[in-house]
Amino acid sequence: MAPRKHMALTVFMITGGYHYDSWRREGSRAEELGYLDLVVDMAQKAEAAKLDGIFFGDTVTAGKYPGMDPTVAGHYEPLTTLSALAAVTKRIGLIGTASTTFSAPYNVARQFSGLDSLSGGRAGWNIVTSSMGNENYGMVEMPSPEQRYQMATEFVEVVTKLWDSWADDAVAVDRERGWWGDPERIRAIDHEGEHYTVAGPINMRRSPQGRPVMVQAGSSVDGMRLGAAVGDAIYTAQPDRGKAQQFYAEFKDKVKDNGRDPDHVKILPGIVPIIGRTEKEGQELAAELGALVNMDTGRRTMEQRLDTKLDDIDLDESIPAERFNLESSRASRQRTEIFKRLSVEQGYTLRQLIVENARGHGHGWIVGSASQAADRMVEWFESRACDGFSLNSPYIPGGLDDICDLLIPELQERGYFRDEYEGSTLREHLGIDRPGAWDAATSLASHA
Repeated sequence: MAPRKHMALTVFMITGGYHYDSWRREGSRAEELGYLDLVVDMAQKAEAAKLDGIFFGDTVTAGKYPGMDPTVAGHYEPLTTLSALAAVTKRIGLIGTASTTFSAPYNVARQFSGLDSLSGGRAGWNIVTSSMGNENYGMVEMPSPEQRYQMATEFVEVVTKLWDSWADDAVAVDRERGWWGDPERIRAIDHEGEHYTVAGPINMRRSPQGRPVMVQAGSSVDGMRLGAAVGDAIYTAQPDRGKAQQFYAEFKDKVKDNGRDPDHVKILPGIVPIIGRTEKEGQELAAELGALVNMDTGRRTMEQRLDTKLDDIDLDESIPAERFNLESSRASRQRTEIFKRLSVEQGYTLRQLIVENARGHGHGWIVGSASQAADRMVEWFESRACDGFSLNSPYIPGGLDDICDLLIPELQERGYFRDEYEGSTLREHLGIDRPGAWDAATSLASHA
């Protein structure tokens, strides 16, 4: 693989703070959740630090206990929010989640193409299949994970065809003939598949990036298959460096097997920096955040995350191995495996798992100084455990301030992150090629 210029870094816009119950901290701005000013401040802060992109996750259910815990990705609908943020930022990438389980390909294609055009080429689509929320869409039962990924694979195929249905030079603006677009440079897709029938073409010009950046976060066999085939960036939960290196090598091989350039697919594990200017400051912050965790809510959260009952287990007991349901269709197998290893192999008690989940949700975390956090990130980057990171702010707004004001300057000083943006699109930030349209093989020659 070719040498890499610097890390790819995006920040997860989880506005209540990534650490569970950190919203209880004084000054958290919890009163502003769902309103624009908070995310404007966060986005502009991230852009000032020259981060590659901001990322909004999404959920389509209020959860088992609506309103109790704001530390979920549901306060902001991604597309509407990112459209608003496009107007108040200039360079930072805008990545949003849209589920293939509850959406239509034509709508998603238009939404992200529109965001890409309105933002000048900064849009990214985080492709997910949903494991819950079917009751809100008139679905009696949720399709199996295998079915969901079969649908998702065809869904992405349709969206990609629609994005590519306009040639790059289809907009002619020929005032003499009265043609704004050249119909010979726009073609129908006439897709007829197992799950979708879509005529096309899309009714929007080809967007600045050709296709918005496609991000994927599945680490199951089906998820990796989809991500290796279409993903430009891969979000993943990898708290252990050795396992991260194994995942990295295996995933890059799968990308190559799909005839794609592994260097143009960025693997970004999540990380939660709980940091200060000194190691002591980081440790004090971690202790303060840990003390805010509500154990009753934490138990319910773990039950939902693991899709299992835990009401009969004492906080100072470990969860038995048989309670971890690796075949659940309503839980992440990858995260269940992480928590099972902690409980069964390392003897974590339920209390410790609750705090672990509150801190990292299955992702890796760092407690210490910004310099120590940078050491860890550089070690992972240099050892081919990742191409960068998805940064999760433990609390808002101070946690994002620490990332942007303490951690990023450490990485910049060491030459592992940019001092200024070098391009204007998200693809340029990530070092990912712009794809051609349906006529890519002939357009340059025949329309030079």
